[in-house]
Amino acid sequence: MKPAPFDYYRPDTLEEALELLAQHGSEGKLLAGGQSLLPILNMRLSVQGCLIDINHLKDLAYIRLEDGWLHIGALTRQRDLEKSDLVRAHAPLIAEAVPFIGHVQTRNRGTVGGSLVHADPTAELPLSFLALDGVAVIESAEGKREVALQDFFVTYLTTDVATDELLTEVKIPVNTVPRGYAFTEFSRRHGDFAMVDAGCVLGVDPDHRVTSTRLVIGGVDAVPVVVDSVAELLQGQKLSESLLDELSLLACDNIDPEGDLHGSREYRMNLARVYVKKAVRTAYLRASGREELE
Repeated sequence: MKPAPFDYYRPDTLEEALELLAQHGSEGKLLAGGQSLLPILNMRLSVQGCLIDINHLKDLAYIRLEDGWLHIGALTRQRDLEKSDLVRAHAPLIAEAVPFIGHVQTRNRGTVGGSLVHADPTAELPLSFLALDGVAVIESAEGKREVALQDFFVTYLTTDVATDELLTEVKIPVNTVPRGYAFTEFSRRHGDFAMVDAGCVLGVDPDHRVTSTRLVIGGVDAVPVVVDSVAELLQGQKLSESLLDELSLLACDNIDPEGDLHGSREYRMNLARVYVKKAVRTAYLRASGREELE
């Protein structure tokens, strides 16, 4: 199919893009990598009055370390995340998650901002940035604001970005305390949309007792779910097989997946239990420098 007719704009500056957004409101749609938007337009699941192509805004494509934060521009390609030494050094969870996104061709075009704003609850980048306590930088013709990703994702395919706003950057606090990390995902084939994914960042003290945990599960609700109760359970504990069993059940008390043609609600619950355990176990072993649990 072909998309419905639309006007097309290609601004050369951020200011011009923001003015176009203010002018067109809900009729305007930003085009970055187009990996999600173009299929939706081609199938006419969405009809837009105009597209604002921001691919000439090269100033929005960067990865840099500054003032204790890892700053990533919204137009940064997913493939550049995958190859970045800064990301591997300061956000290895993201480096581990990115290869699960589609295929190399997908990642060559797909952008960080596009994935975050599309807000697919199974997508790898929203979950990973949320696990790392990321902050979204959003701009409009009226000014700039910052929103914690905890509050950024509203519901299915919906974020806190208004129709006259543009996500320009996401930033991650650089933690100086070494932590373990893990990203796990189940999909029918590599490159398919995940049925369930999970990300965990975890710290331990010299005695291998857990000092901090952030666990996020995707594909089980309208937005990725941060499971605070697991962090409370693990605090001050050494991880064991019995504790893994307990936390996987506790994590599933916080999720409410829906069944679809790919799997029932019960199947997704079971996947969540399995992949939560894998993520927490791997993060703990990496944090403690061990190969097996006691």
